[in-house]
Amino acid sequence: METAKTYEEINQKIRDGDVVVLTAEEVAGFVREKGVEKAVKEVDVVTTGTFGAMCSSGAWLNFGHADPPIKMQRVWLNDVEAYAGVAAVDAYIGATQLSESEGMEYGGGHVIEDLVRGKEIELRATAYGTDCCPSREIRTTITIDDINQAVLLNPRNAYQRYMAATNSRDETIYTYMGTLLPNYGNVTFSGAGILSPLHRDPNYETIGVGTRIFLGGAQGYVIWEGTQHNPGKAMGTIMVIGNLKEMDPRYLRGCTIHKYGTSLYVGLGIPIPLINERVAQTVARDEDQIKTNLLDYGVPRRDRPVIREVTYAELRSGKIEVGNKEVPVSPLSSFKMAREIAEKVKKWIERGEFFLSSPMELLPRDTIFKPMRQVAEAPLVRDVMTEPAITAGPEDTISHAARLFAEREFNHLPIVDEGGKLLGIVTSWDVAVALGTGKKKLSEIMTRRVITASEDEPVDAAARKLEQHNVSGLPVVNAGGLVRGVITSEDISKLIGRRVK
Repeated sequence: METAKTYEEINQKIRDGDVVVLTAEEVAGFVREKGVEKAVKEVDVVTTGTFGAMCSSGAWLNFGHADPPIKMQRVWLNDVEAYAGVAAVDAYIGATQLSESEGMEYGGGHVIEDLVRGKEIELRATAYGTDCCPSREIRTTITIDDINQAVLLNPRNAYQRYMAATNSRDETIYTYMGTLLPNYGNVTFSGAGILSPLHRDPNYETIGVGTRIFLGGAQGYVIWEGTQHNPGKAMGTIMVIGNLKEMDPRYLRGCTIHKYGTSLYVGLGIPIPLINERVAQTVARDEDQIKTNLLDYGVPRRDRPVIREVTYAELRSGKIEVGNKEVPVSPLSSFKMAREIAEKVKKWIERGEFFLSSPMELLPRDTIFKPMRQVAEAPLVRDVMTEPAITAGPEDTISHAARLFAEREFNHLPIVDEGGKLLGIVTSWDVAVALGTGKKKLSEIMTRRVITASEDEPVDAAARKLEQHNVSGLPVVNAGGLVRGVITSEDISKLIGRRVK
């Protein structure tokens, strides 16, 4: 397909004040009304925007030399550790690093926001001391104006699409996709849909190394494909850079994802030149043509089950169908801010304050994303659980359970119905407390709200449940709710013992 217009032709229109710019929302309506051919002829640039938590973000900082000099071995900013293994007084602060004193309430993303806001930051560093850099420790305060370079450098931003998330478990879980309620109680998603930058140019015909972008309220650049760039599954990413000193805290916000960790909300927008009809066709797709998968995050494995395919039109409606019920949907990113960013870039271009840059190298379209190579498979619950489980019925007596505990020397008794489905659990402690109270049946003392494990989940996930809920054992159930075994803290301790040996 021949190029309809060049970057230089568009930039000349910007200089002359004749450029025609539409946001991605506006161009979709334009194409519906007038068609692709007219869009290429009449529209020069389409602006996009997104504003969401981009965990793979961070900043390079240079503090200048102290007197006497110090070669920083470890460094903390507001009690958040930054990476200092590069040079004497350089450090990289990552958005997800947690404060050593405040935990998940404050992290690297908050430090970056506070720097941009001009706040005073406490700097603490330790060192081993050398002949030329004898200092072993320093404590001081800095602002963004005190340091030499402050460069936002984000290894992975602006996912082309995010998977939507839900949860099949009987308990609430806390993930990077937010809080997910039990039994498919809600759905969360991220991304700006029709305004999402990489969705507007999914063939990467205009986006690559050297593309000028909106980043955090200033102008920045794409410098490489992002980490985990996976174009084959429509999950492209970009690595971006910009001058933190020029940025606006409105478009860089530190955040805490409840019970998961800290991150940084990043405002990012990419202007897309309509260089040919193919780009015009993709940039004008409506949200009912942009699809992603709804995954079950209740399964703690890399390859989570796909519940169904959904469109962004469905997700942004606020509710979708999961199974036979209607489920509320909530976004983790701000469409309002994404729209604001697209409008801001549009105004910058119209006022001649932002020119397009032709990429020196386009994003690759053939990258294969590989999982981590593991020399040994992580143990699953089925590998360490006690099976078959000794069970009892709700009508069995407490004295019957006491005999089982004494004879078989175990502490957790799942209570099941006639078909083997889990109804509750009784521990040896429950029985010891109940003896002499006049209670007779296990149904009178069993715990009905039971935390369970599945055979296919990692042992580490089961260990986390034991710790979170302060229990010593979990019934192991299959997808049908049938009890397959029991995993206890003792089983996990034995596994750890074998690992140590």
